[in-house]
Amino acid sequence: MDEDFWKNKTLAEMTDAEWESLCDGCALCCLHKLEDEDTGEIFFTDIACRLLDTSTCRCKDYGARAKKVKSCLVLKPDAPEVFAWLPGTCAYRLLADGADLPAWHPLITGNPDSVHEAGISAMGKVTSETVTTEWTVLRKLGD
Repeated sequence: MDEDFWKNKTLAEMTDAEWESLCDGCALCCLHKLEDEDTGEIFFTDIACRLLDTSTCRCKDYGARAKKVKSCLVLKPDAPEVFAWLPGTCAYRLLADGADLPAWHPLITGNPDSVHEAGISAMGKVTSETVTTEWTVLRKLGD
């Protein structure tokens, strides 16, 4: 991969490897979300998809996730409307909006755990939907 490729390419111009490397591993996209019908605001809960390994913030079956979970957010550069369901810290959303990656992003730090160390990820904050159906709202999605 080219160094700082995200600064020189559009999302559509990225290779598959570059596209996938944008994911910081926060797992916030894997949380159940709620949309306020009156305001359109999106909030995420503390309930994670059944395929999320909550201890690592990684999908247990990434390759087949969309087949196993019909509501899975499969991101594509030609479908930016899906980005609204991503947190404001997400690289895909930030780059689509013309912003740069945050200082804690693994592509900046070279450390895959920097997202967890920065407190951005779902690690230690969520429960799998296989364990409970009781939830609380963590925060507004754009925050």
